[in-house]
Amino acid sequence: MPQGATEAEFAAWMGAIQMRVEAALARSLPAPQHVPARLHQAMRYATLEGGKRVRPLLVFAAGELVGADAARLDIAACAVELIHSYSLVHDDLPCMDDDRLRRGKPTVHVEYDEATALLAGDALQTLAFQVLAERMPEGDAALQLAMLNTLALASGSRGMAGGQAIDLEATGKTLSQAEIEYMHVLKTGALISAAVKLGALCAGPCPAPLEQYGHRVGLAFQVVDDLLDLEASSATLGKTAGKDSRHGKPTYVSTLGAARARQFAEELRSGAHAALESFGAGALRLRQLADFVVLRKF
Repeated sequence: MPQGATEAEFAAWMGAIQMRVEAALARSLPAPQHVPARLHQAMRYATLEGGKRVRPLLVFAAGELVGADAARLDIAACAVELIHSYSLVHDDLPCMDDDRLRRGKPTVHVEYDEATALLAGDALQTLAFQVLAERMPEGDAALQLAMLNTLALASGSRGMAGGQAIDLEATGKTLSQAEIEYMHVLKTGALISAAVKLGALCAGPCPAPLEQYGHRVGLAFQVVDDLLDLEASSATLGKTAGKDSRHGKPTYVSTLGAARARQFAEELRSGAHAALESFGAGALRLRQLADFVVLRKF
């Protein structure tokens, strides 16, 4: 198949999954008119009509590889995206990163207010677990429990929240590559790795190579984010560019330099591809997503 055809077909697949997940999220979120209406409107504002949906795409790519049911993947994709959306709402608060732009529009605390943003994040987090617990089609209860545990570990103090705590403590400091890697294994990598694992768990136990793939793609995502924060504009990114350097936050770029950071991202992409070798052509979507994460410009 010609390269252009492959790229067009991948873009069409991505678009179809993004639309499917958008519809599933809209169904999962409380209706905007339901009391308390302002809170429910803020939750929908934070979640819908924005973002690349990388984590849901990874859920579907991993799930399709192992033959998972699409209805299960809808639920897992919604759960991981709700956690991601809550994390962005809280990250943007004045007590955290104090940002005013997210996904090309005002952040939730700017559009609404700080208290509503805090509650919206709390409610999105709990909704993720409610969706995963209540709406998963009947099947193996042990696998469903494993999915809940996977999402909880990726979200808590040994995952995303812990990474954010380390990030806040590291402001103004110089970190080694090992230290910054550990921080981002938790802050960014844990939820991306969980997305891959959740997709696989929709059909059965997650194969070890998929966990290795998720770890490498999760790190690569953050390396590229750090590069884009330096090189891209706010209009392109849909969020404030250059914020990390202005706030004195350690990044892969500040630790390694831009050239070495770019090389590291390529090494992680190669490692992600290598982890998929045993799956053959069936892992095409996961390979393409690794390429998308490393080669993206936004």
